[in-house]
Amino acid sequence: MNTLEKKMVNTLIDLRENHDVVSVKAEFEAEGTRLEEALRLKEVVTKANLDLTIKIGGCEAIKDMYDARTIGVSAIVAPMIETPYALKKYVQAAKFVFPDEERQDLKFLVNIETITGFANINEMMTSEPFSEINGIVLGRVDMTGSMGLTREDINCDKILEIAKSLSAKMQSSNKDMVIGGGVSAHSLPFFKQLPYLSRFETRKIIFDAQKALKNPDAGNGILKAVGFELMWLRNKREFYGMIYKEDEARLQMLEARYKKLIEEAGGVYA
Repeated sequence: MNTLEKKMVNTLIDLRENHDVVSVKAEFEAEGTRLEEALRLKEVVTKANLDLTIKIGGCEAIKDMYDARTIGVSAIVAPMIETPYALKKYVQAAKFVFPDEERQDLKFLVNIETITGFANINEMMTSEPFSEINGIVLGRVDMTGSMGLTREDINCDKILEIAKSLSAKMQSSNKDMVIGGGVSAHSLPFFKQLPYLSRFETRKIIFDAQKALKNPDAGNGILKAVGFELMWLRNKREFYGMIYKEDEARLQMLEARYKKLIEEAGGVYA
């Protein structure tokens, strides 16, 4: 573990002890996390005594689920679930990859992040596969996009009414209600208006909403979460930079020695 990763561990410990953080998140979907990155993140998360949540690339992303099982995660989230059929495919895939005994220790959630998904939520809730999942994640940024709004509208009244509706439905169903998408200190008043909220999340950090919303230092906690993401991105850049530099010297040597000879032989050197 390098020096930066040790700082990341200390930041996560602070977030867990003082800001009600319960999990760290990686995405095989929009973030494009590679397996080796996720394994390094898992080491950092484990040392901080936190859970790891993985967002897979689709409702039937079997390879992503196998990778998540290899890494060892606590929760899996499927994106863009809009219909009962997509929900069914997700549950079937989870059952295919994870044995029954392992599924008992995992949380399976779905992203409701389009107006189509919201319009179909009642139909999804009455379908049999809904009983197999633990809750939903409202993705506010994609929700605004699907409604023809902008990222700046994530705290607007239209999104708040959708959040309130989903919150009440999850509370009555005894399911988790999670919110993500553009989370900042400005989101806290929005969250406090909901009848029920299990967790809220930045791009990398997941907070226990029941505790964090009562924490007078919640705003600083979100800023520290962004600080962790910056460290993670820097660590990722340096990791791949080292891989690039491994071959740079040999590349330069071969170019100097063989470029002209290759071209004279009629070969191609791009």
